Amino acid sequence: MDDEDELQFEDPWEDENDDSEEEIVDAGDDDEDEGMDVDRDFTPAAEDGEEPEPAKSVYIPGTHALAQDEVLEPDMTSYEMLHQMNIHWPCLSFDVLRDSLGDERQKYPQTAYLVAGTQADSASKNEVLVMKMSQLHRTQKDVDESDSDDDEEDEDALDEDAVVEMKSIPHQGGVNRIRAQPLPGSQPLAPVTTPYHVASWSETGKVHIWDVRPLIEALDSPGYNFESAKTPLHTIAAHGRAEGFAMDWGGDVGSSSASSLRLLTGDVASKIFLTTSTPSGFNTNANPFASHTSSVEDLQWSPTELTVFASCSADASVRIWDIRVKARKSVVGIPDAHSSDVNVISWNRSSAHLLLSGGDDGALKVWDLRSLKSATTPAPAPVASFNWHTAPITAVEWHPTDESTFAASGADDQVTLWDLAVEQDADEMKEDLDASGREVPQQLLFIHQGQSDIKEVHWHPQIPGALLTTSMDGFNIFKTISV
Repeated sequence: MDDEDELQFEDPWEDENDDSEEEIVDAGDDDEDEGMDVDRDFTPAAEDGEEPEPAKSVYIPGTHALAQDEVLEPDMTSYEMLHQMNIHWPCLSFDVLRDSLGDERQKYPQTAYLVAGTQADSASKNEVLVMKMSQLHRTQKDVDESDSDDDEEDEDALDEDAVVEMKSIPHQGGVNRIRAQPLPGSQPLAPVTTPYHVASWSETGKVHIWDVRPLIEALDSPGYNFESAKTPLHTIAAHGRAEGFAMDWGGDVGSSSASSLRLLTGDVASKIFLTTSTPSGFNTNANPFASHTSSVEDLQWSPTELTVFASCSADASVRIWDIRVKARKSVVGIPDAHSSDVNVISWNRSSAHLLLSGGDDGALKVWDLRSLKSATTPAPAPVASFNWHTAPITAVEWHPTDESTFAASGADDQVTLWDLAVEQDADEMKEDLDASGREVPQQLLFIHQGQSDIKEVHWHPQIPGALLTTSMDGFNIFKTISV
C-alpha cells in the first residue's frame, strides 16, 4: 500500500438501517423493548400485490440458527455511535494510541488514533499501520433535543462518512499481537523527538520494538518524512523460532526516566522473557520465566505493583509472578482456572485484586487474587462466572474507570458488555428466559454483532464508553446507550 493512503468509507449503517445485516440487542435491559425497535404483534396491511414486511423480533445468540430468509439488522436506537471500517488486509491485533485531544471528551465528531498489524497473504506484504479515524460522528439524535440551528446541523452530520488516514511501515511476517507503551493521561503528539514505543509479535518468532511517533506526526503534518521509523529500535530474538501471542508493557508510566519501561513477551514454547529500557536502548534478559507447561497465551502487568505480573496458558492455568524472585517461577496461581486453554486475561485497574479470564471453554471468570495462597494450592472458586458465549473467548478487557464493567469477545461473533454491579434477583429469573428457555444473565448489558471472527476489543481510554473491535472483516467503533 502507499504510505500516504487516505481512505474514506461509507458506513453501511449510517443512511438506511434496512440495508445492514445485523441485529444488536441490549440484552441487559429490564424492559425488553427499551433500546430496540421490535415489532412482534403488528404487521402493516400490504397494498394489493405487495408482500407484507416480516415482523421483527429480538435475536438472542445461541438459541437457533438463522433461517435462509432471516437477516440481522442493528437497532440504531441502542447506539450513540456506530461506524464500520475496512482496510486492505485483516488486522487481528491493534491497540489504541493516546492523543492530545483531551480526556473524557464527549463532543462529536470524535477522532481516534490506532496502531495495528496486518495478516497479509504473504509475509513480505505485512505492515504496522498507524491510523487516524476522524469524522466519527454521532449516529443517533436524542429524541428530547430541541429544534434549533445547531440541532439541524447535528442531524445533517448523521449522514457524513467517517475518514481513515494511515501511515505504514513494513513488517516481516504476519503480526500476531501489537501493543503500545502505557502513557499517563493525555500526551502531546509533538515533539516528534519524544518516542512512542510499540511492540509487535511476528509469526517469524521475533518481537520488534518501534517508535511510531514519526508516523503520528506525519498523519497530522502531511509531507512529514518518517523514513527513520521504518527500522525497529530493538528486536527480541530470545524466543528463537518459537512464535507467540502474549505481550504487555509495564513500568512506572508516571516516570520520565528512560529506564522505566518493561516489556513481557510469552511464546508457544511456554517461555516468558523480560525486556527493559535503558538510557541507551533496550535489553532482553536471556533467562526466561518458566512455570507453564504449554503455550503462554496472554500477559498482564499488575496495575499497582511494578514487579508483579500475571500470565495465562494453554495448560489451563493462570499464574502470578514477581520478577524479583530469582528462581523465575510463579509465586501463586490457579492451576485449573478453565477446563482447557486460558486465552486471555485482564487486570482490573480500579480494583487491583480482581483478574478476569476467558478460555476456550467459552467461560468468563472473575478471580479475587487475595484468596490465592500458593502456586500449587487449589484455588477457590471464582467470584463470578458466566457461560454465555458458545465458542472460545478471544478478548477481555475491564473498563478503564468503571471497576465493575468489562467487555469480551468470542469466536461466536459476539462482543458482550457486562456489569458485575447488577445483582441477580431470583424472583425475576423466569422473566429473563427467551423462547427456547436460555437464561439471559442480568449482568449482560449489551450484545454487539455483525463481525466475523472477532479477535480483539479495546475501550478507548479518552472517549468514555467507546469500544473498538477488530475482526477478519474490519474494524468497528461504537458507543452504546448502556455504558
